Amino acid sequence: MEPKILNANEPVRIAHVIGKLNAAGVESVVNNYYRNIDHTKYQFDYYIEEDSNCKPPQELIDMGARYFVTPPSQNFLKYIVCLKNHFKEEQYQIVHSNMNTLSVFSLYAAWRAGVPVRINHNHSTAGKGEIKRNLFKYLLRPFAKSFATDCLACSKYAGKWLFGKKYTQKGLVTIFNNAINIERYRYSPKVRKQVRETLGLEDKFVVGHVGRFCYQKNQEFLVDIFEDLHKKENNSVLLLVGIGELFDIIKEKVHKKGLDDVVIFLGPRSDVNELYQAMDVFVLPSYYEGLGMVAIESQAAGLPTICSSEVPREADATGYVQFLSLSNPVHIWSEKILSFKTFSRKDTSGQLKNAGFDIKLEVKKLEDFYNKRNQNYK
Repeated sequence: MEPKILNANEPVRIAHVIGKLNAAGVESVVNNYYRNIDHTKYQFDYYIEEDSNCKPPQELIDMGARYFVTPPSQNFLKYIVCLKNHFKEEQYQIVHSNMNTLSVFSLYAAWRAGVPVRINHNHSTAGKGEIKRNLFKYLLRPFAKSFATDCLACSKYAGKWLFGKKYTQKGLVTIFNNAINIERYRYSPKVRKQVRETLGLEDKFVVGHVGRFCYQKNQEFLVDIFEDLHKKENNSVLLLVGIGELFDIIKEKVHKKGLDDVVIFLGPRSDVNELYQAMDVFVLPSYYEGLGMVAIESQAAGLPTICSSEVPREADATGYVQFLSLSNPVHIWSEKILSFKTFSRKDTSGQLKNAGFDIKLEVKKLEDFYNKRNQNYK
């Protein structure tokens, strides 16, 4: 198939396959790159599933992004046919799939449609406990490279997990950091004061968490940790940001423990960068992560960050991250959290930039990557 003939001033459109919009980490990563990429050169078309929990952000649509709705990927035959027809009609030169092991379906559709550049970008791994999901992941993992012309990952750990240790060590997997706009998250005492006043948290010790309410993020354990912590520090509050399939279950657990007044559910928010300012400690007790983007954001806000040992060590960009095993009892976690009660926050923007998490620098790498791939097919 011949590449689509573009006007010299018309940007190249990249098909980004996202899956379900859940106000979660993967879409945040793609959105960060889209906000900062040169829109005169590249525009993103998002492919999202019809059973998504969130609507496309109008902000991105105003920038030129387009959204196409597909059947759920669980119905993989309809899903593949829909994608193949769209890809063929739009005559994309590049399909960039962000669905980890499920990318085999979208990239097969891209191969059938004759798309020359087919990218599998891994953002995750697997953890214990999700038997059905993990079985599916491990069944699909051997096919990760089958229809991909390029393999990308958010960390070396994620690259090795999906594409193999030898393949990654040979430099055949390109690492793109889950970069952010560091200035948006930079610690600000003024913003902290304003947000805490708005939320009624002026004199509180605030434990924070941002993440989709799902098994992976392990909010059930976080509630148990906070229950123990609150017994030791009755001036403490737990701030939970996000939505997800376990939202109601976690809320019911909080209610049964009698913690309704000290656990605040904020739902999905567009001002997460400001909410980090209100927190005193950030906790991420995940069962597994490809990197843990929220841990990067929390560090950018100068927060001490406590992660499970299942989060890759690459997530520690500042030296402010502590890793604890999920096998540790809740009192070990609560004591570690309380040890940061008198922590003095600092500006960590320089450290984040040096570690490669500045979106303004990382987006140039992505542009160069797309440029090189496009040159091969002109």
